[in-house]
Amino acid sequence: MSAISSFLDRVSTTGAAAGLNSQAAKFTAVALAASFTTATLILSIQGSQRKRRVRQLKDDLRKSFPPPPAFDAHSDPVNNNNYTGATPTTLPGLQPLPQQGGAGGGSLFLDGGLQVDEELVREQLARNIAFMGEEGVEKLRKSFVIIVGAGGVGSWAASMLVRSGVGKIRIIDFDQVSLSSLNRHATAVQADVGTPKVTAMKKAFRSIAPWVEVDARVELFQEDSAEELLSGNPDYVVDAIDNINTKLALLKFCYDHKIPVMSSMGAGAKADPSRVQISDISETFEDPLARAVRRKIKKMGVDTGIEVVYSTEKPHHVKLLPLDETQAQEADEYSALPDFRSRILPVLGPLPAMFGMAMATFISCKIAGWPMEPLPIKCREGLYVRVHRELRVRESKLDKGIETIALDRRDVGYVIEEIFRGKSALSGSMEKIGLCRWRRDQPLSLQNVVVLTKSELEKHVKLAADADLVEVYGQDKVDAVEAMFREEAELSRLR
Repeated sequence: MSAISSFLDRVSTTGAAAGLNSQAAKFTAVALAASFTTATLILSIQGSQRKRRVRQLKDDLRKSFPPPPAFDAHSDPVNNNNYTGATPTTLPGLQPLPQQGGAGGGSLFLDGGLQVDEELVREQLARNIAFMGEEGVEKLRKSFVIIVGAGGVGSWAASMLVRSGVGKIRIIDFDQVSLSSLNRHATAVQADVGTPKVTAMKKAFRSIAPWVEVDARVELFQEDSAEELLSGNPDYVVDAIDNINTKLALLKFCYDHKIPVMSSMGAGAKADPSRVQISDISETFEDPLARAVRRKIKKMGVDTGIEVVYSTEKPHHVKLLPLDETQAQEADEYSALPDFRSRILPVLGPLPAMFGMAMATFISCKIAGWPMEPLPIKCREGLYVRVHRELRVRESKLDKGIETIALDRRDVGYVIEEIFRGKSALSGSMEKIGLCRWRRDQPLSLQNVVVLTKSELEKHVKLAADADLVEVYGQDKVDAVEAMFREEAELSRLR
């Protein structure tokens, strides 16, 4: 009240100074104070209601979970010895409830009676809506993604897909949470040790985004079970499998059945986050697992069309962690399944997390319709130097005696990677690329330089300066190149 009285006195004094009579000034002050008080009261009520809904939601979620199994520090939870926890609880999925109260209202209803306010869902996804728009997030909420492999990569991919708004996920993994996996798993805690990874993840996701339907399958993905495990018309499949034969079976099935799939290559024995890349399987390099998969999958009739996340970092000189003499004699007991490795490659936790988050980002954008075309290769300094040298030679033949050209080495890298995505503007090939003027009667610039293969360059530079490029290449090709130049001109204006 003292604050309002002080406010009235200031307004009265200001009104009098402005030439208003005392009565009019006081009337104005009372009106303003009443409006201020009303607005404050409304905001306070709305804030209290929102806090109450959030508190109620948290209480309901806590009541819906059984207490976690006790953790016995004297047992061997890594290999599930002496673990006597109850059978993991199957958590219910989501069923949509018809909208109530008009646009933006209504709620989601979980099996068992837990109701989730749609307003809270939208508030949690507010930043995604601001980025992708209402339509993009709506596509995500209606989407279905399958994650095969729930380790360091798969758990992070699943976690970020859930947080990004994907409406339904299926997680497939046969393995259990171990103490040694806590350095890289997205959701597992010590209380989860000895329980299936997918069960632990489902429990965690229920507390993060209870409206997301999570189908947890404690199963080993195999070729003869692929049709059932990948059923339901998924919008995307995440391959986070670390066994190469199983990985190949999954990729071949997705390729044959035209299911979009993104595959994780090797994150072990690597540490440099700046080397993480996304590309087609045919364009990978410096990754032993990617090389092996690429060669084997090609023999199975798959040359391209599989997106992968991988690292161009050369693997560090590390070896599989050794087993002691007793463990070596009982190696089968330390292996989750026959024919699966009983020793593991050292892994720095953040790298598989980055792989998983990169996959979730890429897939979320693809489903939402957000434009994304990752650069296939970066940091090709040797290529930029060669292309710049050859471009300077071509330009010297057009303009006799020039010593410098309009584009430097950094511009060359920008043109190749950012404008033309490392590919020929005419054929899309990446073989022996170079640069030259697009229209030879106009000066060299960022809006008049094109990436072509060596054979395409030889033909292009022989064209007459006033050649009709539409007659030479066709309207579609010319329009595509000109569109890239217009986009670059717009971006140059904004920079």
